[in-house]
Amino acid sequence: MSDIVQYEVQGRIGVITLNRPEARNAVNGDVAAGVEAAIDQLEADPGVWVGIIRANTEGQDRPVFCAGADLKAINSGNAAALATKRGGFAGFAYRDRVKPVIVAVDGLATAGGCEIVLAADLVVATTRSAFGLAEVKRNLIAGAGGLFRLPRAIGRSAAMEMILTGEPLSAQRAYDLGLVNRLVEPGKAFDEAVALANQVTAAAPLAVYASRKVVLAAACEDDDTLKRMTNEEFAGVMSSEDTKEGLTAFIEKRLPNWQGR
Repeated sequence: MSDIVQYEVQGRIGVITLNRPEARNAVNGDVAAGVEAAIDQLEADPGVWVGIIRANTEGQDRPVFCAGADLKAINSGNAAALATKRGGFAGFAYRDRVKPVIVAVDGLATAGGCEIVLAADLVVATTRSAFGLAEVKRNLIAGAGGLFRLPRAIGRSAAMEMILTGEPLSAQRAYDLGLVNRLVEPGKAFDEAVALANQVTAAAPLAVYASRKVVLAAACEDDDTLKRMTNEEFAGVMSSEDTKEGLTAFIEKRLPNWQGR
């Protein structure tokens, strides 16, 4: 993994940092490969239960979480490198994963940058942030999930306006519509994301993973499929060691010691 994408572990949290502030953290081949490698580490480490994606915005007059695809890379014939086989755009947009990922946004997330946000599970943003799919202004379309994930997140009417006009959504409006989970002051997104991640890791990891799987499936599956999936996930969680620990801790009036098995 290159310095363009950094990965570090903080307790139960895997922190992924987009590190191209000079290019507004635009996604090129190195970013896509780096994010995929970071997610690989996150998923493979049994001691890490949740991830956070953030961006370095140092030296930017107007902070940008991610400006989307690197148009210079596309113009030079390297468009294919912006997506990986397993992860899709930025190595993340279509990545099949088990562990939840929180995105910490402090600035503009536009085009593919917004699609990274939409592919995450939870969103923390600052009041100076904004979210947009500006592709129609360049005779493009949002091809990394934005066209169907945005309506799910904020509703069809609001999403249609954003998509057809290309105009961004303010952080406050995004919070009001449900895209953003927590809204904080500038410079505080990562700290709040860590606080949220700690709340997630305080819960039983197997139950978190199973619940996340069913919630995501609910957007595209019929009720019978969802009922079957819920029953399967429930059976798996109930047969785990953590379920016995959770019940024992409750009876003994103490905090549970989750093991993730």
